[in-house]
Amino acid sequence: MAGQVMDSNFESEVLKCDLPVLVDFWAPWCGPCRALGPVIEELANEYTGQVKIVKMNVDENPNTPGKFGIRAIPTLILFKNGEVLDQVTGAVSKSSIKDMISKKVSK
Repeated sequence: MAGQVMDSNFESEVLKCDLPVLVDFWAPWCGPCRALGPVIEELANEYTGQVKIVKMNVDENPNTPGKFGIRAIPTLILFKNGEVLDQVTGAVSKSSIKDMISKKVSK
């Protein structure tokens, strides 16, 4: 299951994580975000131990999305060692997300 992160623990949970981290920036009122939700959960299960997958509610946590220039949701950002590896905006397919992870994260 995808974890939840907040402004208060973003640095420790994402930027300082030993694993690559995929962050789903979303909001409950966003239709495409809700449609992407089950895909994010599936990926969290598939990548257990390889990639940490978390969600951040942009309404409850305004600082971090602002810091990373999130202007539209859903936005997925892939981090590794505190650096942004890749980013995609919109309700993309599961295969697109898997491609992004496999191309950017060496196994």
